Amino acid sequence: MTASLSLSSVPSARDIPRPVWERLAPAGDPFLNADFLMIVETQGAAAAASGWTACHLLASDAGGGIVGLLPLYGKRHSHGDFIYDWAWPAAWRQMGRAYYPKLMSCLPHTPVGGPRLLVADGASATAVRQALVAGAKALVGRLGASSWHVALPTDDEAEWLQGEGLLLSHDVQFHWIDPGWGDFDGYLASFSAAKRRKVRADRRRVAESGLLLETRHGDQVEAAEWPLLHALYASTFERFSNHAAFSANCFADLALALGQRMVVFIARAQRVPVAVAICFRSDEALFGRYWGCSGNYPGLHFELCFHQGIEYCLRHGLRRFEPGAGGEHKLARGFQPTVVRSAHWIADPGMRRLLARHLALQEEAVVEYRDAAADHLPFRHDATVQRED
Repeated sequence: MTASLSLSSVPSARDIPRPVWERLAPAGDPFLNADFLMIVETQGAAAAASGWTACHLLASDAGGGIVGLLPLYGKRHSHGDFIYDWAWPAAWRQMGRAYYPKLMSCLPHTPVGGPRLLVADGASATAVRQALVAGAKALVGRLGASSWHVALPTDDEAEWLQGEGLLLSHDVQFHWIDPGWGDFDGYLASFSAAKRRKVRADRRRVAESGLLLETRHGDQVEAAEWPLLHALYASTFERFSNHAAFSANCFADLALALGQRMVVFIARAQRVPVAVAICFRSDEALFGRYWGCSGNYPGLHFELCFHQGIEYCLRHGLRRFEPGAGGEHKLARGFQPTVVRSAHWIADPGMRRLLARHLALQEEAVVEYRDAAADHLPFRHDATVQRED
């Protein structure tokens, strides 16, 4: 660390002044801002009681100005961070070590890529990044953690972190990319005839069901509506015996704070909400996050989670739609398999060497899967499709 830089840690996103977020975080990002992290922390979704302990790192210059920010959490489980390290604790135990606690730089409960080392451009940017990385590594030792993980950084950050000694893991997400379809009919025109008929049949079933579909932004949803919408969201987790991290109050606070950055697709029967898809947006992309439904409505999941989102993107000039982690069923709707990466600092040299070999094999398998999955996309062979690597 250069002598002119100092590091400090704060236990809450609310302790970071709003002007710092506005200066260092990407403009218009619905997750990296003064509100999202503060709300998910204060509403309990990323709090100590739920296994998340905030210890965000700040880098300050000689004059005390904050010039770098690294969102950081101590964790005692692997829920909600999307690095898919479920098998790693057993490997640590076999070596007589403990995997938890670990440190995470991530967006809680949000598998969306983006910058993680928030540093202003300038001559000192590299030094600030190096200071933040060194600080995170040092914090691993001080807290007795096994590791520090950076979930879904940008490609440039991933390469840079690898140069700083972090290992890279690979996964596949499914992203919709618009090379200039114009409208939904233009998009469907790029499909093979059979795939196009299937999508139209799915949409027709929903249209003939009598359900009313609506699109609203966060500032258009009344606080009193969130308990019922939240119950739909929570039902998805209950169905799989899982835990719904966000409360109705959390959604209400996010809607109020983010406004147009939250997008809510609702299906109603006799004016009562029966399904919801809760999304967020930046200036370039839509991010699908949460779905819930109270009944069996053929085709509604595809309509509310995918088709409505694609139409929204086409109307609003958004060129990318990331509907969340996993889901090969997204291929049939034109969501392309896209390799994403996370970075990992493993404190123990022996475990680092073992994991490096494992992750090298994983990369080969992930790339092979991405290529095989792409063969099942619905596009005509002569269609012009913009691909993500």
